[in-house]
Amino acid sequence: MRFAAIATLLLSLSFPVEAAVNPRYSAAGMTVDGMICVDAATGAVLSQEKADYPGHPASVTKLMTTLLVLEDIRANKLTMRSRVTVTREATRAGGSSAGLVPGESFTVEEMLYALMLQSANDVALALAVDREGSAPAFVSRMNRRAAELGMSRTTFVTPNGLTYGAGPHDTTTARDLAKLAVALCQFPELLKFTGTKQYVFRRPGKPMELLNHNHLLGSFPGCDGLKTGWTVAAHASMVTTAKDKDLRVIAVVLGCQSPAGAKPEQRLRDSLAADLMTEGLVKLRQLEAEKALRIAQLPTIKPAPKPVVKPKKEEGFWGWLGDLFSF
Repeated sequence: MRFAAIATLLLSLSFPVEAAVNPRYSAAGMTVDGMICVDAATGAVLSQEKADYPGHPASVTKLMTTLLVLEDIRANKLTMRSRVTVTREATRAGGSSAGLVPGESFTVEEMLYALMLQSANDVALALAVDREGSAPAFVSRMNRRAAELGMSRTTFVTPNGLTYGAGPHDTTTARDLAKLAVALCQFPELLKFTGTKQYVFRRPGKPMELLNHNHLLGSFPGCDGLKTGWTVAAHASMVTTAKDKDLRVIAVVLGCQSPAGAKPEQRLRDSLAADLMTEGLVKLRQLEAEKALRIAQLPTIKPAPKPVVKPKKEEGFWGWLGDLFSF
């Protein structure tokens, strides 16, 4: 019996499958649109549940906005010190904001802190207009990039994820968000923003203290990102990551819903994401150990001896003379 249990556990660690509905939250009347945990280095799936089921990402949408900005920096189209001027369009965003005023300007670095910590919808719009001239043009670019990343079940309609009522809403899946997060983790500078708990956004004459909405920072060892999201229409979602030595996992929880409201949804989201990362790191360590064992068991193959090449004898008189005086 014990052997069978161990064998079942090993199989579950080696072959991720679609999990059954988790009684942990379904018993309380809660639902989740989808979950997944992947290896940040390769994108390999470590665990998943309803990973291809559609949901609305809310402010997790801002991760695509951030990716496009970071890609423009890498392409030398701007720098962290480049200044972004706030337009009137950006100040009409609504929801969570940095209180931007038309005509103000901030560095890209300052805006990325406000985008990641405050989840500032006005900052997302300001960056979108700065990069592509208008929010609709930037959203078109978001969708093109999503297609390039293989996010085949994703459609963006905003740069910030703030939608209302019947929509239209940004739509995606847990698997697609994992693909986006893997691409983002190729930018180590991102983690400076997503891993910061507190930042002072220095608005002229009115500094604003920003607090990161990711409650796993500090409470989960090695957690340094990435983004939370919640709206009435989308409920609670999260893409997060944690590192243990040279191993890193990414966990996605999409669309946590609770009849008790926002706070229980957010607590469930955080708890499920922590569980996914814990289990994911355990699986990665096991896979690394198995890989090391296989390498150690490989037979050692000695290289074949190099053939001895004798110098070619010279023919004729000089060859005869050489043979005569060789001893």
